Amino acid sequence: MPKMKIRKSLAKRFKVTSTGKVIFRGSHIRHLRRHKSKSDLRRQKVPQSMEGALKIKVKKLLGKL
Repeated sequence: MPKMKIRKSLAKRFKVTSTGKVIFRGSHIRHLRRHKSKSDLRRQKVPQSMEGALKIKVKKLLGKL
């Protein structure tokens, strides 16, 4: 039986911790920062954890489930 290939595009965007949490970085921080509030930009820098059904899908596509 062949191995299941992981999705490389998701592997670059998400990380699964040893406890099983899915960590990702926030979006909307790359450009056009001038009109965004400084508190929003700071909040987006902090890695966020994913919850719910999408978390299960991401783990499955990364081969961690």
